[in-house]
Amino acid sequence: MFDRRLLTHFDWVLITLVTLLAAVGVVNLYSATSTWGVQLTPLHLKQISWFGIGLLIALAVCIFDYRHLEYFGFIAYGVNLALLFGVLVIGKTIMGATRWIDLGFINLQPSEVLKIVIIITFARYFSRTVPALGFNLRNLGVPFLLLGLPVLLILKQPDLGTALLIFFIGGTMALFAGIRRRTLGLLGCLGGLVAWAGWYKLHDYQRERILTFLDPERDPLGSGYHIIQSKIAVGSGGFLGKGFMAGTQSQLSFLPERHTDFAFSVFAEEWGFSGCLVLIALYLLLLLWGIYIARRAADRFGMFLALGVTAMLFWHIVVNLGMVIGLLPVVGVPLPLFSYGGTSMITTMIGVGLLLNVSMRRFVF
Repeated sequence: MFDRRLLTHFDWVLITLVTLLAAVGVVNLYSATSTWGVQLTPLHLKQISWFGIGLLIALAVCIFDYRHLEYFGFIAYGVNLALLFGVLVIGKTIMGATRWIDLGFINLQPSEVLKIVIIITFARYFSRTVPALGFNLRNLGVPFLLLGLPVLLILKQPDLGTALLIFFIGGTMALFAGIRRRTLGLLGCLGGLVAWAGWYKLHDYQRERILTFLDPERDPLGSGYHIIQSKIAVGSGGFLGKGFMAGTQSQLSFLPERHTDFAFSVFAEEWGFSGCLVLIALYLLLLLWGIYIARRAADRFGMFLALGVTAMLFWHIVVNLGMVIGLLPVVGVPLPLFSYGGTSMITTMIGVGLLLNVSMRRFVF
């Protein structure tokens, strides 16, 4: 039953920040696709539709008490794990990657759903398990298993970007839960060994992305083309930018994937350093507000739920921005609320709904 008293605690700050970022993203998408000619439904209108659907979903998530999720976390995890196995058996292959299950009316991508499910699952575990001196390797055995199984299945699809994001989300939540210093040192050494061994398990195109990140000029017309054009677009924006719909890299179609992974490059070229500062400030406010919601949550489960969603947003932002300016390899991670994509928008808005839910129930009724 929805308590009407909750409406007095509705988080208008969070909704305002999310709406502003989505609005800037739609304007940027309009510019990025303005030279594509006549389309049945322009992408910026589709993005508005996805945001509207996502907003309704976020508001729907607010209706039920988030505490009920604590009892369904492991069930949702089991179902999601089964779907990931299903992808490998009956999954739909697009452009060499098998990441979707064709349900007729929609192509379901279980790895995207897992971002939310792993947050709920880890929130339950860390809210109930509180070692006096912090987590050691033995205490972290269950989280490692919960995180490792789906990450390995996602790597098999293959989808390195999503696998890394899920790993980062779980790792961030574990750090906030408290890990002993000695254990952190051991995990660092173990991570180095895994990274070294993992290099030989990567697909050729994944290895090429990392080599291109280290030296984009080694293949300027092939694997290095994306990042070279992106850096040209970002750098040519200067301080004030070239103006709306006046960016040469995007308008003359030099910049690939300018509506999805490299949407920020379009924005940087048109609005310059000053515009980028405003956009990054909006994202920073969103992240700080997420941490603020976590700090004033009514219980530990709500705190970890809010921290998990904030970590999901944080890593999406950091990886995408690092990718488009050449600080990180290109792994195909969209910028939340900004890049075009229905799946990304819906996943982000479910997370926003969870933040709203925790914020509205910070007082015990």
